[in-house]
Amino acid sequence: MAVIQTIRNRFGKLAGFTIAIALVGFILMDAASGRFGDMLGKNNSAAKVNGTSIDAKDFALRAQQYENLYEVFSKGKPVDDAMRAQLHEQALKELVFEAISENQADDLGITITKEEEKEAIRGVNADPMIRQYPAFTNPETGMFDPARIAQYEKQLPQFDKTGKETETWEAVKAYVVRSRKIQKINSLIIGSIYTPKFMMEQSIADQNKLANIKFVKIPYSSINDDQVKVSESDLNDYVQKHANQFKSKEEARSVEYVSFDVNPSSEDTQKVVSTINDLKTKLIASTDVESFINRNSDFQYNDRFLSKKTFTSKYADTILALGAGTVYGPYIEGNSYFVVKVMDKKSLPDSVSAKHILIQPNQTRDDSAAKKMADSIKLAIASGANFDSLAIKFSDDQGSKVKGGDLGYFTNGMMVKEFNDAAFNGKVGDLEVVKTQFGYHVIKITDQKAYANNVKLAVLAKALEASTQTDQLLYAKANEFAGKYTTEKGFDEGVKAMQLNKRSIPSLKSSAFQVEGINNARELMRWVFEAKKGDVSSVFSLDNRYVIAKLVGIQEAGVTNPTGEVKASVETIIRNEKKAALLLEKYKNASSLEAVANASKQVVLNADSVNFANPFSANLGFEPKVIGYAFSDQLKLNTVSKPIKGADGLVYMMVTNRLSANKVPNPIEIMQQRMTTDMQTKNYISGKLEDIFLKGGTIKYNVNVLY
Repeated sequence: MAVIQTIRNRFGKLAGFTIAIALVGFILMDAASGRFGDMLGKNNSAAKVNGTSIDAKDFALRAQQYENLYEVFSKGKPVDDAMRAQLHEQALKELVFEAISENQADDLGITITKEEEKEAIRGVNADPMIRQYPAFTNPETGMFDPARIAQYEKQLPQFDKTGKETETWEAVKAYVVRSRKIQKINSLIIGSIYTPKFMMEQSIADQNKLANIKFVKIPYSSINDDQVKVSESDLNDYVQKHANQFKSKEEARSVEYVSFDVNPSSEDTQKVVSTINDLKTKLIASTDVESFINRNSDFQYNDRFLSKKTFTSKYADTILALGAGTVYGPYIEGNSYFVVKVMDKKSLPDSVSAKHILIQPNQTRDDSAAKKMADSIKLAIASGANFDSLAIKFSDDQGSKVKGGDLGYFTNGMMVKEFNDAAFNGKVGDLEVVKTQFGYHVIKITDQKAYANNVKLAVLAKALEASTQTDQLLYAKANEFAGKYTTEKGFDEGVKAMQLNKRSIPSLKSSAFQVEGINNARELMRWVFEAKKGDVSSVFSLDNRYVIAKLVGIQEAGVTNPTGEVKASVETIIRNEKKAALLLEKYKNASSLEAVANASKQVVLNADSVNFANPFSANLGFEPKVIGYAFSDQLKLNTVSKPIKGADGLVYMMVTNRLSANKVPNPIEIMQQRMTTDMQTKNYISGKLEDIFLKGGTIKYNVNVLY
């Protein structure tokens, strides 16, 4: 359902591939220490859903699980502050959704049988979470291997001495059961969608209604905005008339703030440039480049070869053209200065196809015996034995053995280093035994494609960062502002006096975990929801910047006035209504399209074959109200319509002809229309189901716990 896809999409963007997390965490840890210690030590709730509490411990555990999960699926990439905020926000949202949907599942008697559970966890069509769990990925192919599940469960008691892996696996299985229950609710609702025959017939009839029209559109933009004022009273009246559009389930705050960003000064830049130029001289003279890089660079030495495809620097073409031994730089990319030395240069294939037979040490075969067996297999193949047959018989790689050891094509860097080097440095037909962390591989190179220039680089990198002196100078300025301008009015005076850029957050919700443009904003969030209107904060140190905030407004749950972009949109609607009234008055005496066109300096345009079922027409634009009125019985042919308040202008129209196919649709047409309509409705409902569930609940967030 929507929430599952949202989570998969979000984690796909963050980790570089789809991670099907959805509604539950995985890694059950001792979260009673560290960041979550205070929360777990209290018996309180993170939120209340329909009067039922979501325990702070559950939220803390889920948030911790997601942090750990991110590190697992991003191959050890640490969680930064921005990512942590997103993970915590997602964890809370899912817990709230679960609290509502679980009740629905219970009311509907929805359960997951043991057979369904088995199929979802161990079946060929296993749940996406199972398919993407690292333990079940074949390291040689990078693909999901269902045979590894049973192998993993069998070996788990042997290598999991702490029990942590077992807890993780149990959590994953629990996730699958819960997510399948949600999917059943989704399927039940979607499966109940049906479009009656009379609606299909009407829809087909609407599609066959056509009209030719002549019209004059007087754009609202013909009246300058400064001629039409929109007051707070106008805004309030509009909100009251359209209250359902402005209902909020949670409270929010309007905030303004100033930021003293800690960026490197010109002196900081000069210092880094001087340092890297000095290191460049030493790099040129160094006889042990690898050790030199490891001692002096921000990145460790990497002896991987890079091609134009894998070397993403904007200087790649220049560097790839250099000869071995050449030193290039310094140059800046991102927030670092770089100097590179070309250590080696060769032509390598872009991709390789290979077969392998994996021989792993085990309880009955030690490392020496495994190597001896691999050597024997190599000798047998070299003497004429069939590679595929030996792979099927002896290989420990369950994923490739059934294909005679065939791994297909893979790109440089896709395999573990030892395997990768043998495949890309060898030539087609080579037969080698290579040892990796997985055991001994008998490798046969079957094809190599697209040879290209590759370089091995020693990369000397130095980050461009603000110095302590620069940091202290900006902190002093922030403190000066916070100490001098402490009132609501004073805040604005300080912005002008110190020539600062005042930034606005029109609606900061109580369930949010981040402030747009600011990472690690927990302290600011806590202050915002504890402060009174007009309060000015002290200095917050947030994500390489110093921030002073002012609480502008408090928006309680319920019907609230819009802010930000929504407010601007509503103001445009009201302003256009007022402009329409002015235009109506101005051209009230015009009796024909030509008269309107002449008076307004517009032209009479034609729109042929306007379709009742399509609110857009090429000349007219998106005008559902105008197109709908073109088919009204109240508007006679060749008669000028009353003025119509369109989407972006006042429209006068004349219908010159109406066409309608009055034939009765045949069963095939009805079936095709039903399929189209049902699919559109199902997609819409599926995408909105999460919002529908959440809107049906009463939710109260505990800001003190969340932040």
